Amino acid sequence: MSCYFRHFREIFAEAGIELTPATRKQADQVIHELVAIPYKACPHTWKTLKHDILTNQQKCQQLVERLRQAVPN
Repeated sequence: MSCYFRHFREIFAEAGIELTPATRKQADQVIHELVAIPYKACPHTWKTLKHDILTNQQKCQQLVERLRQAVPN
């Protein structure tokens, strides 16, 4: 699925998300929506996440909360 998921194990764990094929797709869509990048644009999405979201504790926490709300456990 997404090239950046291997870097997000802690994020998904904190959000309480068990990754299955269905939840992977939902999480990926939520993440793309959050960073305002078209779905499946993996390299650009990862670059934005790495530089803008993961380096900012508040934005990282917002990502966790958004994932927790949007993706079923």
